[in-house]
Amino acid sequence: MRKTAGAIALGAALALSSVVGTGTGGVASAAPAQPRSLYPASALVFSYGEGEDASSAAVRRAVTLSCRPTSTGTHPTPARACAELRAVDGEFGELTARTEHGRACTKEWRPVTVTAEGVWEGHRVWYEHTFPNPCLKNSVRSQVFDF
Repeated sequence: MRKTAGAIALGAALALSSVVGTGTGGVASAAPAQPRSLYPASALVFSYGEGEDASSAAVRRAVTLSCRPTSTGTHPTPARACAELRAVDGEFGELTARTEHGRACTKEWRPVTVTAEGVWEGHRVWYEHTFPNPCLKNSVRSQVFDF
């Protein structure tokens, strides 16, 4: 009788531990991730820093931008920034090449670096561009890196 009661107690303890998840025999499995949106992902983080490249720049400001299904984020003009990105199909280099003609900037070397990292239209992206000084960065005619 004593052996039977001990076996029942051991069986109950093992069953309870596998239900609670503290047993060694239970394996948890997760369901595959399902998309929750009809739109491809577009979520970006932009940064602005003082330095010659992203790895050494002292980041002074960073903002977020999400363009689907609506334009949101901490970017100061998310709707306009998303519209500009759609117009160039996410090619950040086309935006940084658009500068004001005739803007007077000194030729001092005080580099600033802008970055864009995240997902654009379902594709992982990374972009980095260094301007010789803040004046030249501010001469870009785009809202995307204006924060």
